[in-house]
Amino acid sequence: MSELKVPHIKVKPPGPKAQELIRRDERYTAPAYGRVYPLAVKEGRGIAIEDVDGNLYLDFTAGIAVTSTGHSHPKVVAAIEQQARRFLHYCGSDFYYEPMAQLAEKLAKLAPGASEKKVFFTNSGTEAVEAAIKLARYETRRTHLIAFLGAFHGRTLGALSLTASRATHRAHFGPLLPGVHHVPYGIEGLKTIETEIFSHEAAPDEVAAIFVEPIQGEGGYVVPPPEFLPTLAALCRRHGILLVADEIQSGFGRTGKMFACEHWNIEPDILCAAKGIASGLPLGAMIARSEISTWKHGNHGSTFGGNPVACAAALATIELVENGLMKNAAEAGAYLKEKLARLKMSRSTISDVRGMGLMVGVEFASAEERERAVLASFEKGLLLLGCGDRVIRFCPPLIVTKAEIDIGVEIFSSVVK
Repeated sequence: MSELKVPHIKVKPPGPKAQELIRRDERYTAPAYGRVYPLAVKEGRGIAIEDVDGNLYLDFTAGIAVTSTGHSHPKVVAAIEQQARRFLHYCGSDFYYEPMAQLAEKLAKLAPGASEKKVFFTNSGTEAVEAAIKLARYETRRTHLIAFLGAFHGRTLGALSLTASRATHRAHFGPLLPGVHHVPYGIEGLKTIETEIFSHEAAPDEVAAIFVEPIQGEGGYVVPPPEFLPTLAALCRRHGILLVADEIQSGFGRTGKMFACEHWNIEPDILCAAKGIASGLPLGAMIARSEISTWKHGNHGSTFGGNPVACAAALATIELVENGLMKNAAEAGAYLKEKLARLKMSRSTISDVRGMGLMVGVEFASAEERERAVLASFEKGLLLLGCGDRVIRFCPPLIVTKAEIDIGVEIFSSVVK
């Protein structure tokens, strides 16, 4: 990659090579993919992306909070190369190998709370949620599930039944999983569970689990009030309902702690993880308390879940997160949030700034203003993504520096009128 200053726009995007790639892609690729703007990636290094026309961008998306150690971190790449020379695949559902066992032990010890844990590996976050649904029903012998409005838990049919961030995600895919109930995110939602769901839709002893994002991701980077998660955990304990924390976007150091629920001293019964776990390789995990991980051989499985190369990447990623990147996420995130909060004071189009660590949302007065700001930032070399109805998410790799934050916020400031 060029050593030019980042960002550096040589050709107004999309350039001619990007246009040709996009034409070819659109001819043969399923139209289900929701491409945000015409970025055609050639290479990534650290926090920089180069497109096929030689433009350099400052990446504040991290591939939707995935490349936690930055693009192609040398230590992660070295771990991938070393394992790839040994063997690329052997099915962890049927046999044993060191990277999978080592990562399972690491995750079991990292998961919040003192209880012993068991780990089931998947290819993605939505598969981790599917595994959690199955385990919750198997363990409790109950069928009903509760989730929150604004939640995003995935797009496969069971996870989609829990998802309630946009109607378009669910449109024309019904009937979805029966016995799923949605309530508002926050304290009002807990009141709804006790006064309405339990009274009119499903008795407490019929509810297997409540699924919650400690910080809502796709729903708009919504941070709940401090009493919400402790009160939810107490409600679950009171009724023998399993608490499932979806940490797919908020885990692995992004909020300044290994998992976001640690900010509220919560130990979920089941924790779902993915995205930043392997800094770019496809991997997810469902981490459950050992005493509820009672299913038997053959109750669930995965051909590729726990792939040895992905596990090697995850082990390298976690080591980097523990040894400095999580601390940087806390410090750099506070710096980013403060700068964006100051910007809000002079921009009437910004209605809120919120978040934890490097999971910061900027809410606009309208969806149109949000879309204009995302596109204008891209054209100036800053990569951003929306979430919720009118929020822009700032989720750069955990390696981001204060100097890079200064550049990013300066560009963002210039496009927000």
